[in-house]
Amino acid sequence: MGQPSVLLELGRRLRSERERMDLTVAALARRAGVSRRYVTETEAGRANPSLLVLDRLAQALGLEVAELLRGAPRLRPVERVALVGLRGAGKSSVGRILALELEVPFVELDHEVETVAGLSLSEIFDLHGATAFHRYEAQALERVLSSGERLVLATGGSITEAPANFDRLLETCHTVWLQAEPEEHFQRVLGQGDHRPMRERPGALAELGALLAARRPSYERCKAAVRTSGLDPAAVAERVLRSLPSV
Repeated sequence: MGQPSVLLELGRRLRSERERMDLTVAALARRAGVSRRYVTETEAGRANPSLLVLDRLAQALGLEVAELLRGAPRLRPVERVALVGLRGAGKSSVGRILALELEVPFVELDHEVETVAGLSLSEIFDLHGATAFHRYEAQALERVLSSGERLVLATGGSITEAPANFDRLLETCHTVWLQAEPEEHFQRVLGQGDHRPMRERPGALAELGALLAARRPSYERCKAAVRTSGLDPAAVAERVLRSLPSV
């Protein structure tokens, strides 16, 4: 699937207006307060700028946002859906069903991290630690976003631990928090056959509750929240669909 026509048309319009004002890419980037690479990616139709970024670009060109978008095809309100939550929230199973319903690709950000790093997640943490993981996570997220495609993205539960990565996700995706109680997260992980949370960790459930409490303020910044208690993945996916502004 190539870049959506709306992004290509926006890129052509942006480049035309920049050249009309005899501005270099670097000059426009400075005026708008964005990176030179971001302007380049937008002009190529590979970036999907937020409304705030579009407004900054338009102002830098002496235009209203509507003028910058003039002649572009109608933009769908939902280009990317990102599922957020602790491990055991059901992001992968719900995400696959949701992607089928929306007829878009399904992407797991952790898999993209492994591709970028050339290492498994466990190897990244064992060899380089959490800081390196989030650095790879940032690269992987930009790689996903630069595809310019509509998609459903399942994120890692710890993305909130890297504020810049989480802010970027909130800016570029319709984020949905899959909510569950600590006991539910715990039982779902065990139900998947993973008993590592209990191995030599008698306080694992309490630790999970504390982790959820610590991350809750970040999760609450998502555009929507869907309760998953007592629901199978198909029912959760249906609720997520209903939470979207457009499908």
